[in-house]
Amino acid sequence: MSETQLWLQGRSAVVAAADSDEWRDGVPDYDLSHEVMPRQRTHHFDPDSLEAVVERIVQVFEMEVSHKKDPATWVSMVTERFRTNVNGGPWATAADIAEIGSYNILIGDSVFYRSGQETFDSSHRVFHKAFPGGFFWEVLEVVSPPPVVTFKWRHWGVFEGEYHGFAPSGRTIEMYGVSIAKLADDLRLLEVEHYYDPNAFLGELTGGCPVAHRDS
Repeated sequence: MSETQLWLQGRSAVVAAADSDEWRDGVPDYDLSHEVMPRQRTHHFDPDSLEAVVERIVQVFEMEVSHKKDPATWVSMVTERFRTNVNGGPWATAADIAEIGSYNILIGDSVFYRSGQETFDSSHRVFHKAFPGGFFWEVLEVVSPPPVVTFKWRHWGVFEGEYHGFAPSGRTIEMYGVSIAKLADDLRLLEVEHYYDPNAFLGELTGGCPVAHRDS
């Protein structure tokens, strides 16, 4: 039997296989996720299920785009071919993500968030500050199998820190979406389309008051 590909083994395996100089700010720590996720997730899947496999691939992808500085080291995708977009908007490449940041690309400019005024690093600080206890992600359902995988997901966290001058509510903030991923034969990502309403999520952080309209 052939060994399971690295990107299908999960984040811990990818972290263990990476060189120390691949990381932006040191090796990421997912101990909090391992502690909180099992208690707060709404769906539990067998480790060998398609849902669990898809979740591991996306988790590795999120880790790499957030913490690995060079797209050439990202094992979750076919880097030279990869592209992604949100709600039918413009496509972004792996190089775009590494330069601009996944938060800026996946949220974009809106009345609640000024992606054009955020760098890769500052965008991460904004949401890490708002969700100091973690912002978690789970697969809810896989609708279609490879090579084109359509899946529903949930993202959640407790709003315990300030968001752009707006005080925390202490409430659990949830957002839901659907993604369509085209996979290579070895199940690496080639293309991902995301469909969700970022303003519904951001409005929860601002009480519906647009950040763009707040006083500086």
